Amino acid sequence: MAEKLFKFILLIHRKLFIGKRFYKFNKLLFDLSLRGLGILNFENSRVSGEDYLFQTVLAEGKNLLVMDVGANQGDYSTTLRKYCPDATIYAFEPHPATFQLLLEEAARHNFRAFNLGFSDVAGKMQLFDRHAEKDGTQHASLYREVIEDIHQAKVLTVDVTISTIDAFVAEQGIPRIHLLKVDTEGNELNVLRGAEQALASNMIDMVQIEFNEMNTISRVFFKDFYLLLHNYDCYRLLPDGLLPIKKYRPLHCELFAFQNVLFVRRDLQFNDGGKVRALT
Repeated sequence: MAEKLFKFILLIHRKLFIGKRFYKFNKLLFDLSLRGLGILNFENSRVSGEDYLFQTVLAEGKNLLVMDVGANQGDYSTTLRKYCPDATIYAFEPHPATFQLLLEEAARHNFRAFNLGFSDVAGKMQLFDRHAEKDGTQHASLYREVIEDIHQAKVLTVDVTISTIDAFVAEQGIPRIHLLKVDTEGNELNVLRGAEQALASNMIDMVQIEFNEMNTISRVFFKDFYLLLHNYDCYRLLPDGLLPIKKYRPLHCELFAFQNVLFVRRDLQFNDGGKVRALT
C-alpha cells in the first residue's frame, strides 16, 4: 500500500514539478526535508535532539559515566549535567586555550576536564584552528584543510597531546562507559578505532558522533561507522525522538552535513519509552 502511494505521488510530482523552472521549489523541499530527517539541526541542544537524549534516554540512569570527547568550552557537558546530576562526566579538550575555559565550566558544574585529545594512536600532534581566534573555536581539527578549505580561514597551529580511549580507560580503571560522545571535526572514526578493545569487550553502551562536512576532508563515510559499530543499532537524533536507520543506503546516509548519530549496543534494547534498560 505504501509503495503504491509513493509511486502515485512520484507520478504526480514528475508531471507537475520536474523541470528547470521548479528547481528552487524542489531545492526548498529538499532543504526542509533534511531537517525532518535529523540533518542540519545545529542551532541548539533542543533542535539537535540532544535534550531528548539527555532527558528521555539518560535522565533516569544511575551511576552513569559519560565521556565528552571534543568538549570545547563544555556546552555539551553542562547541558548533560542539568538532566543527569549524579552522572560522572569526563570532558576532553586538547586546545590549551579552550581548555582553560572548559576548566572554569567544569568547576561550576562538577565534572572533570582533561587537556587531552583522542585518536587511533597516542603522541604529540598538531591541532589546526582559526588564526584570528586565540582562545580557540569549536572548529579546531587535526585536519588543516578543515580550517583552510571548509572555513576559508587562516590557520593557527597548536601542539597538543593525543591519547587513545583504550589507553585512558586502562589508566583510569574505568569498567564501563554508558555514553561516549565524539565531536572531533572529522577525526571521529580514528577516535573509535582507538577504542578497539573497549568496543570489543562491550564496555561502551552508546556512542554519539557528529557526522558532517568535515568527513569529506578525512575521507570518512557514514558506512565506515556503520561497519565499525556493526553490533550497534543506529539512530539519528530528532527533537522528539530517535529516528532508526535500519538499513544502510548511500542515498539516505551519505549526507555530509551536521547530524547527531547515536549508536546503541544491540543487546541493550529499548523499551517503549525510549530508555535503555541497561542504564537504570
